[in-house]
This record gives sequence, structure tokens and C-alpha cells, in this order.
Amino acid sequence: MEIRASTVLPARREPIELHTGDGLTLVGELALPVERPPVATLVCLHPLPTHGGMMDSHVYKKAANRLPALADLAVLRFNTRGTTSERGTSQGAFGKGEDERLDVVAALEYADFHDLPRVWLLGWSFGTELALKWGRDPLVEGAILLSPPLHRAGDADLDGWAEFGRPLTALVPEFDDYLRPEQARERFARVPQAEVIGVDDAKHLWVGEPYVRIVLNEIVLRVNPAAHPLTTEIPGS
Repeated sequence: MEIRASTVLPARREPIELHTGDGLTLVGELALPVERPPVATLVCLHPLPTHGGMMDSHVYKKAANRLPALADLAVLRFNTRGTTSERGTSQGAFGKGEDERLDVVAALEYADFHDLPRVWLLGWSFGTELALKWGRDPLVEGAILLSPPLHRAGDADLDGWAEFGRPLTALVPEFDDYLRPEQARERFARVPQAEVIGVDDAKHLWVGEPYVRIVLNEIVLRVNPAAHPLTTEIPGS
């Protein structure tokens, strides 16, 4: 049976709460492989909440629905402050990417406290800015950026990541609304260990199952290459 956009594969899924240094409670979910411990962890930083971004933004929902089963990954998703999804609303108010520093810290502290292995940040749009600005933590093994606008995060943040030294991969749609592959290669040239991958015909929101599969495969190639390429078929009638 072919894996489709609506496919939900088995996982241990549990609602979680994160607690920030300024006293807020953020809602989220952790998805884990059913029968084995995870080999690595994705901490997902979602797109701009003032434009509909949340922990259930479709690429992240599909990552949580598939990657624990297909790639033995833990997928931690959460709503940043003031953001609402089906899971609920995180306390606080949108902080324009600055106050969210404490949200990123809270997610990493949760991963550390619960012994989640090999933490990678997965940022999308606004979430890439949070990763670049606030994700340079010793716990983090690397970051994967989807549609980075490089708006709130600037050259100083790129220089900081260059000094941090951890792997950085940017997946940039050919027809992105904010930053396209050629521009991205110029901007990310400040980071010697950065890899910029242009994705033909893709757009900022990665709509369409072919683009979701590209994204998930590029993630797995870096985080658990033994599981790459991801299967597109599962047993069933």
C-alpha cells in the first residue's frame, strides 16, 4: 500500500508540556518508535504563527506520522508562545522571534531531561530564524532549515553558526517567496559547513506529496542515513 498524504504509521505518541524560563507552559507532542528506542531526535520549530504556522503545519505533522516508524526518529513538535493548534494553545504572546529564545531553550531542556538522543533542529520559515538565532546549544548536533527567509536572522547569526561548527543544511525552494537558491548560496557562504540544496519547482510551503517526500528524505539522509531512502510502500491491502 502506498504511503499517502493522510497516512499515519504506528508510533508512541504522547502529549507533552514545555516550561519556559519566564514561567510559560507550551503544549506539544512527542512521537517515538513503537518497539525500539529512537536513534536521533528532531526538534521542530514551526513557521510564523501570525500567518498560520503551528506544530501541525503539514510537513511536521507528516514527519511525526511517518518518521518514528520509517526511520526510528523521535519527533518533538510544540507550539511556540501564543500559538494554537489541535493540541491546544501555548501560553504567552508572539515575541517576534526574540522571546521565543526561551521556547527553544525549553524544548532542548525537555530533550536533555528525557534523554532523547542526538538532537537535530528542524526549522521551517520562521522556525529557521529561531534555529539560527537561538539553537547554538551544545546539545544540538546540527540543523536542517526549510525555506529559510533570513529575515530576522542575519549575517551575525550566520557567523555565529559558522563558529558553532555544527552541520547546517538549507532546503530552498526554486520558487520561494523570500529567498531563492542562488541568493541562499550567497548568504550561506558565510558558513563553511553549510549545504544549500535547491529544490526544483518547489514553493515556500512545500505543498504536494512529492515535495514532502523530498524534504523527509533529505532529513533522514542527514540524521539517520541507514534509513535512507524512505520506503513509499507499507504492507497492507
